[in-house]
Amino acid sequence: MVCALTAIAVVAPPHAAATPEGESSQQLFGQPPAWSSCDRMIGAEKARTVPTAQCGSVAVPVDWDAANPQGAQANLAVIQIPATGDRIGVLMVNPGGPGASAVDTVAEMGAALAGSEIAERFDLVGVDPRGVGHSTPELRCRTDAEFDAYRREPLADYSPAGVAHIEEVYRQFAQACADRMGADFLASVGTATAARDLDMVRAALGEHQLTYLGYSYGTELGAAYAEQYPDRVRAMVLDGAIDPGLDPIEHRIRQVAGFQKAFDAYAADCARSTGCPLGTDPAHFVTRYHHLVDPLVQRPGPTSDPRGLSYQDAITGTVNALYSQRYWKFLTSGLLGLQRGTDAGDLLLLADEYQGRDVSGHYTNQQDAFTAIGCVDTPYPADAAAWAEADRRAREAAPFLSYGAFTGFAPREVCTMWPVPPTSAPHPASSPGPGKVVVVSTTGDPATPYQAGVDLARQMGAPLITFEGTQHTVVFNGDACVDTAAVDFLVDLAPPADGLRC
Repeated sequence: MVCALTAIAVVAPPHAAATPEGESSQQLFGQPPAWSSCDRMIGAEKARTVPTAQCGSVAVPVDWDAANPQGAQANLAVIQIPATGDRIGVLMVNPGGPGASAVDTVAEMGAALAGSEIAERFDLVGVDPRGVGHSTPELRCRTDAEFDAYRREPLADYSPAGVAHIEEVYRQFAQACADRMGADFLASVGTATAARDLDMVRAALGEHQLTYLGYSYGTELGAAYAEQYPDRVRAMVLDGAIDPGLDPIEHRIRQVAGFQKAFDAYAADCARSTGCPLGTDPAHFVTRYHHLVDPLVQRPGPTSDPRGLSYQDAITGTVNALYSQRYWKFLTSGLLGLQRGTDAGDLLLLADEYQGRDVSGHYTNQQDAFTAIGCVDTPYPADAAAWAEADRRAREAAPFLSYGAFTGFAPREVCTMWPVPPTSAPHPASSPGPGKVVVVSTTGDPATPYQAGVDLARQMGAPLITFEGTQHTVVFNGDACVDTAAVDFLVDLAPPADGLRC
């Protein structure tokens, strides 16, 4: 791990004041944000829902080990919604991804939590990690047209020729990322660096310690922060945990198994309704699903959108729907459209939402950031045989996601051809000390399966809150049992009851 700078050195480098005005247009690293209206950052309509919110940025060095006031910098977008009552400090929120905007998430949370004890006691703060969301430079590897073209690729042919084609698609993407962002910036976007950036923002806000709420990948970022700065953690709630000790193949197998479990739950629920496109026999749910989506490898399905529904988008839309039961009805509608040959547009809309495409055809950079961060966070095996074995295991764990028969060939992931080396490696999380962390894990979470939360809680010596449900993350999502325990811990540092299940 890189060494942490002291708070004094981060906030006010001794040479900062000596920089003549106009000598550099760059903001000095770690200066407090110059707060202003959030209209420009998040849009006036969204800003009106959180009228007290203020937005700004904190500059950080691209290369921490060569940090100097004239060096290359990234500007981290920050939103802060001031506490309305007896203030404890800041509650920093990260929604995960990696690549999701914490600024946008906190704006939405601020409106939803208005009048709550959390809003009374904490400044709600969101920091977009370098390259993510509203931070600059924006980590973007593809144009909108290039992303649309990528989504038309089935990426399903695992013959030797098909695998070679898929790997070439990945190789072109990796090269485009290097060409557009540069190797130095790509090498700087890992989670260990993001944790270091987070501590600079803490210091810039004048806080001695952080109270933190991390969802999904945000649990990995929180664990990395706790490892580097244990004394600066006041309290952390980590919901939808990622086990940082898993290698990428094992993580993938466990995750697809989680999605199979969620698919089975969806299909069983669908079967209770007349006309379910998957039928009523659990033994045939997966077969009927493949009967509907597999033909899309050869020809897009019908939608009112001229793009049609590609095979890749059908899978992406299905996966998106499995994150929450609220989306199940749209999955059913899309599958019915395929069955009837009419309009499978709801599946395309689900895919668009997952990929960050708006109605004008413009994409957020979330998926590019997701890949770039993941590729520098852990080594990926380059051996083709390892990926063929991973494909065999994935087909067993999640048959609904598997096209065709096992061939003994499979494409290596894009990270195996990434233009910069990894900056971290899998290792178990460490505890920042007793009473500082609570982990929340959902029994039917498809994206971050329950066992990862069990393991993270054990690694960090933290109590575990178990939520019985089929969804991804739960804190402040309407469950009174979970929310009460989370608020009691964040506000009063009161641990949840042993073995709490909600």
